[in-house]
Amino acid sequence: MGANDGIVSVASLVLGVAAAGGTGSNVAVAGMAGLVAGAMSMAAGEYISVRSQADTEESDLAREREELATNDASERAELAGIYVSRGLDLPLARQAPPLLRPPAALGPQARAELAISETPPARPVQAALASAGTFAVGAGLPLLITLLVPAGMLSVVVVGTSLACLAVLGALAAHAGGARRAVGALRVTFWGSLAMALTYGVGALFGAVV
Repeated sequence: MGANDGIVSVASLVLGVAAAGGTGSNVAVAGMAGLVAGAMSMAAGEYISVRSQADTEESDLAREREELATNDASERAELAGIYVSRGLDLPLARQAPPLLRPPAALGPQARAELAISETPPARPVQAALASAGTFAVGAGLPLLITLLVPAGMLSVVVVGTSLACLAVLGALAAHAGGARRAVGALRVTFWGSLAMALTYGVGALFGAVV
């Protein structure tokens, strides 16, 4: 997803600037700015999202830990009820290992009641770096083209290579998810084409007005 975003964002940006009559250096600067801004935006958004999730899980675990320490009997009854709701008979549910050890263990309680592990796996910095990196890799494709391809061929080459890469990424994502690869490729290329066409149109209109 990050690579797709990088390709679509920077390809659309350089097409818009080129359509507005920007020089090769203008297009390259815009593409570089789009890469940096997009990567930082992805990193910041991912960090905030994962950090917020981790904070919520840590708060829930702390509350559950306190409840186990102050009201173990009630928590045991609650855990047994969860097991019963999942198909166990009550006598069998009461024999579950976490209910036989005073106090009831936090890990099983957290997994059963909160659907989280005792140690939250969230790594905000790692997630932020991964998002920024995948965006930058995708954005690097149209940016590299702006540096290597003559201005007269820029738009055609950017569109062609970007759509080809989007189709491959869409097919790979669909394959990984067990969906039809053709549908995944078509979906991604359609929205990528729409984004690039609209941005190109805005650039052309802006360049004509100015």
